[in-house]
Amino acid sequence: MKITYPHMGNAHIAINAMLENLKLEVIPPPPISKKTFELGVKHCPEFACMPLKINLGNFIEALDLGADTILMAGGWGPCRFGYYAQVERDILEDLGFDFEMVILEAPDSRVSELFQQLQALGQNVSIWEAFKALKFAWYKLQVVEKLERSFAYIHPRAADKNRVEDIYDKGLLELERAQDKSDIDEAGSKNLDRLNQMVLTGKKPLKIGLVGEIYTVLEPMANYSIARCLGRLNVEVDNSIYISDWLNDHLLGSLVKKSHQKHLVKCARPYLNYSVGGHGLETVGSTVDYARKKYDGVIQVGPLTCMPEIVAQSVLSSVSKEEDIPCMTLYFDEHAGTAGIQTRLEAFTDMLKRKKTLTALTH
Repeated sequence: MKITYPHMGNAHIAINAMLENLKLEVIPPPPISKKTFELGVKHCPEFACMPLKINLGNFIEALDLGADTILMAGGWGPCRFGYYAQVERDILEDLGFDFEMVILEAPDSRVSELFQQLQALGQNVSIWEAFKALKFAWYKLQVVEKLERSFAYIHPRAADKNRVEDIYDKGLLELERAQDKSDIDEAGSKNLDRLNQMVLTGKKPLKIGLVGEIYTVLEPMANYSIARCLGRLNVEVDNSIYISDWLNDHLLGSLVKKSHQKHLVKCARPYLNYSVGGHGLETVGSTVDYARKKYDGVIQVGPLTCMPEIVAQSVLSSVSKEEDIPCMTLYFDEHAGTAGIQTRLEAFTDMLKRKKTLTALTH
């Protein structure tokens, strides 16, 4: 078995670690590129959302490299994500690829089901080995996210932003190559120290919360590196969701840490008090949460035609007015352009700076 999977942010670092510890030969797809986009766009229906197109491009590139098994997450509910695996399987089979698709379904509140799925996926591994594989991947993911959060804090404050980006990128590579817990600790602490030693400008940055559909929030190639663009504009960006949050809430049954989702659902009331699919409810809740934490603004991102985010956007106008927080929405597809996005980000941050200055003068 030569297994592959789709990219999403830095998830590949933990996924590789888990699959290798299940004694599988892993063939990760190449980093998402223009070619990946083009392959997905060419073979997907035009109306399909961008994450589906990128996933398909990932799979085509990995299958061309010799993969014969695809690992894909399952799902249910109003969001189209629940149909991704079936649609991708049909398209790839029509293209003549010979492969097996393994769909990892979220367990029904029993984490033991997840270990059983992983055991079945692995090559002659026990439940205990499956548990250890997941535990090691989780540990690596925690250190990766510490580095992500440190980067988000240091980047907008640093005098040399290029150096910060270089440390961060190399740190992720070192964590990806780490083979055991001590390697992870060494790579993590070394690169966190490097970031913390950077010379800062002393200027207080704007703080913006990034909300929306999880793939578009976490995958830089899907949001045109919005967090880095804002960091270069001296804006601190906080992701409303991290991979560990989603895994904890949807796969691990909140066994590892306090539920992130429950807090956001509570914040969403009374603006929206029922699920609209995807991350629509969490988008509203996160925006309220950022407003009450006195963030300067919120940017909602999502793939074009994403119905849950369209519903959330219709609610955000009320949230923006009642909670006094400026909100901007950006939808992405393969036709989006870096220059246009940069212009909108600059205009939005300029508006936030003027608002902050006026508020300071009137108090």
